[in-house]
Amino acid sequence: MNKRTVGLALGSGAARGLAHIGVLGVLQKEGIPIDMIAGTSTGAAIGAVYACRKDVSPLKDLAIDQDWKKLASLVDLALPKTGFIEGKKVIGLLKTVIGGDIKFGDLSIPLACVATDITTGEEVVISQGSVVEAVRASISIPVIFTAVKWQGRYLVDGGLVNPVPVNVLKEMGADFIIAVNVIPEIRARAYPPGKAGKEEGKQLNIFSIMMQSIYVGTYSLVKTCLEGAHVVIKPQVAHIGVGELHRAEECILQGTLAAEEAIPEIKRLLSA
Repeated sequence: MNKRTVGLALGSGAARGLAHIGVLGVLQKEGIPIDMIAGTSTGAAIGAVYACRKDVSPLKDLAIDQDWKKLASLVDLALPKTGFIEGKKVIGLLKTVIGGDIKFGDLSIPLACVATDITTGEEVVISQGSVVEAVRASISIPVIFTAVKWQGRYLVDGGLVNPVPVNVLKEMGADFIIAVNVIPEIRARAYPPGKAGKEEGKQLNIFSIMMQSIYVGTYSLVKTCLEGAHVVIKPQVAHIGVGELHRAEECILQGTLAAEEAIPEIKRLLSA
């Protein structure tokens, strides 16, 4: 292969973002070089762990072995000023997984995390300072998590402005970009195969309505965000709910299958 600067864009998608683990596993197995990573929300969290360790195994083991039914133990309720969950316990988990409160300069692979300035609506790209703080900002789903104060700005989930940060990789200097999009078409999300037209209202709750509201807006951005990517990997995760973390193994499998399908094209383009 000719040496290209390969960038990997890992998109937002809540539980569906666990498919990124399967994608990374295939890229690692096939020897596809990853020179830099840009991540949004779940993509930022998974990208941070991989950028630190250059190994997908710890991510896979954590996602599958984690008792997600005990997720309530990570909930530290806050007085509802900017969100219901303070996020200190989540930061503790992130530090454990990433390996402490490391700095961007300590990472094995250059990384950028995307967040949103909730006051101005601007995209904020974080690539300096604390990796954990950057990830905490990028995953801060509005109202659910408190906003993160960073350099005088209040930051929330980057998926609001840039769900798949291809443009960030261009600015970082990547000349070959692989994007992973786990945000399916809205109708595919709403009506899985065999359920179209059936009553779905009973499954709704305040969390699912909030998340669906965010993703309705996010989906309209995806097509534009993917412009400039040389290869787009699309795991088939529409049937998995945004909060269904307990389906991690299934998400990872879908990421694996989608990446395996994309490998021939990736290798062809990299060797052209």
